Amino acid sequence: MEIEIDGKVAQVPDGSTIMDAAQQVGVYIPHFCYHKKLSIAANCRMCLVQVEKAPKPLPACATPVTNGMKVFTHSELAIKAQKGVMEFLLINHPLDCPICDQGGECQLQDLAVGYGGSTSRYQEEKRVVFHKDVGPLISMQEMARCIHCTRCVRFGQEIAGVMELGMASRNMHSEITTFVGRSVDSELSGNMIDLCPVGALTSRPFRYSARSWELARRRSISPHDSVGANLALQVKNNVVMRVLPRDNEEVNECWISDKERFSYEALNSPLRLAKPMVRVDGQLREVAWNVALDYLSHALQDVLSRNGGESLAALASPQATLEELHLLQKLTRGLGSGSVDCRPRRRDFSADGKLVGIPWLGLRLSEIKDLDAALVVGSFLRKDHPLFAQRLRQLAKKWGKVSLISVSGDDPLLRLHAQLAVSPAELPLAMAAVVKAAAVLRGEPVPAGLADVEPCAASQAIASSLLAGERRAIFLGNVAEQSPQAALLHALANELARLTGASCGFIGDGANSVGGHLAKALPTALNAYEMFRQPRKAYFLLGVEPELDCHNPQQALAALQAADLVVMLTPFADGPARDYADVLLPIAPFSETSGSFVNCEGRLQSFSGVVRPFGEARPAWKVLRVLGNLLSLAGFDQDSSEQVRDEIVAAGTEFIGGLDNRLAAELPVALARSGDGLQRVADVPIHFADLLARRAPALQQTRDAAVPAARMNGETLKALGLTDGVLVRVRQGAGEAVLAARVDETTPPSCIRVAAAHASTAALGDMFGAITVERA
Repeated sequence: MEIEIDGKVAQVPDGSTIMDAAQQVGVYIPHFCYHKKLSIAANCRMCLVQVEKAPKPLPACATPVTNGMKVFTHSELAIKAQKGVMEFLLINHPLDCPICDQGGECQLQDLAVGYGGSTSRYQEEKRVVFHKDVGPLISMQEMARCIHCTRCVRFGQEIAGVMELGMASRNMHSEITTFVGRSVDSELSGNMIDLCPVGALTSRPFRYSARSWELARRRSISPHDSVGANLALQVKNNVVMRVLPRDNEEVNECWISDKERFSYEALNSPLRLAKPMVRVDGQLREVAWNVALDYLSHALQDVLSRNGGESLAALASPQATLEELHLLQKLTRGLGSGSVDCRPRRRDFSADGKLVGIPWLGLRLSEIKDLDAALVVGSFLRKDHPLFAQRLRQLAKKWGKVSLISVSGDDPLLRLHAQLAVSPAELPLAMAAVVKAAAVLRGEPVPAGLADVEPCAASQAIASSLLAGERRAIFLGNVAEQSPQAALLHALANELARLTGASCGFIGDGANSVGGHLAKALPTALNAYEMFRQPRKAYFLLGVEPELDCHNPQQALAALQAADLVVMLTPFADGPARDYADVLLPIAPFSETSGSFVNCEGRLQSFSGVVRPFGEARPAWKVLRVLGNLLSLAGFDQDSSEQVRDEIVAAGTEFIGGLDNRLAAELPVALARSGDGLQRVADVPIHFADLLARRAPALQQTRDAAVPAARMNGETLKALGLTDGVLVRVRQGAGEAVLAARVDETTPPSCIRVAAAHASTAALGDMFGAITVERA
């Protein structure tokens, strides 16, 4: 379609609006309710423009283009209409710009300068809207500022998948409010703050702490999950004051999760480790860096000389940078040990050495929207990967058929084609049923070992969806990777992908899940589980808290407490580490160092520090480099993180090559039915998943950070002779925890859902396995 806007001619696709065409030719039309990612509401009327032969001004956001249309955005008629709308918008708006948190970055403030009058003709009393308490993240203290653009309402419905805000009453009595006093609990809720064009919705943690013009804007990358969201960190006086999303359509679009938005509070926490600490006479004491490193180098040499190189094990967080992981594995191997890993929550490592390449998502994030069908296996999707779930939500809203097989019936807030909730032990059986159904539908022989499997209606529906259409994908989530049968699930997913022509990939449980493989921070000796089951004499821990981050924290703590030397590189000085660590070295978090993350699609994204390190903290890659020099190891002469990165990948690399999710050798399919007794289902709560989120005060006040309970369905609760709310003693291995029993019908039968990564459950064993429950 051809359209002329203010004399500029544009060619636009059929179905485009005047607003779309104006953006294409670079013509700005004032607006409030319009947003590129939301549906069209046309309720603010600020975008009224003059269209040739139209009897009255028309809203640019809602008027479709017709061939030969002529539009005038700055004609006398258009300007008069826009000024009239602005006058109405300002009638009830309070004149509190000097104290408004949105001041300096407010769309209403900006447009009022161009379209507002110098005085108001309105002499009546302005309306008053009482504030609402919607939780610790969003402030709705000044709702009299609201102009009813409904962006926040549409965001909840269309992007977050849950309508948490709505409009009550009519005319000048209209209010944006929650339902019956409920709080806003979506894991994406903070995006409403960015969407609000006025100061009605503001950030509660940031409130009254700085003015927008005082803040310097710095680019960074999220360290929290495998999507690698692009961030803008806003800094004042060497302190990170706020975190906002940075637009990148290929990665995070224009959204970030609440964890990414509010975990910056931990960067300024009083719990930060300011100086190196060494255990002297049973007490940790602050020392200078040279003393700590000298002590550490001699202690390492002493332990290794007495016990051999394999007495050392190194474990890193999947949130560590590519450069840190590379130097850690180089240091560990240089000292004669192959026990190094960056997958602390993994249990099954039988696929190690059988991978063809580096495991990844299997396709680009931007390609998800074009899929015809998708299957997610083993994931608490909303909480594990909020932005990934948002992309699947948009797919399901169009034509895509999204199915889910997992260990919980949690609502992912997207329209599912089919869903199976099974116990952790039956997860491979559920996958096998889909594989057999796909083989039967294709008329191919049933794979060996699956003859006795009987597909249910849901299994057949999933298989049918993956065989229809042209573009299909299978995604293995965190639960699938952490399962004791992870390799079997991987093999079944590969077979299903072969049968259906779908891609197969891993969503990834950390910011650098792919980067860890690229940096070769993987074991040639003991893996992340075995290094604690077969205790070592010395442990090197990089950004990881074993009591919260390991598959079996009970086992990890026992090994660490018995070790001769435990070295922790961490930004924080609190936690159980003070009881077992012999050396604490303060390292800089992502905001204070430079480095790179490789996200789940294999995209390499580098970033720089935005503030100076806290106290005497140092970038971890520098600490490892200096330690390598002190130990007289070769290959530790880099002067910058870029030099370390270039050792791993060529300069200028954007996407990593060698990505492949196939297994070079077939794994035997040995399916086991669920045995007697209760099984544990362990989710990792979104705000306990990493050490930054755990120490962010606002996030720890949310519903998602509630103390874990022993959750089971009504049938299991009744069989155990318990009632909802009663205290129970949960036992696993040699550990126990006292929790409240809760009815949760999303939990499969004969399963108890007990969250991991929390201090109250840190004494328990494996994330998935046998568990006992009795009244406390």
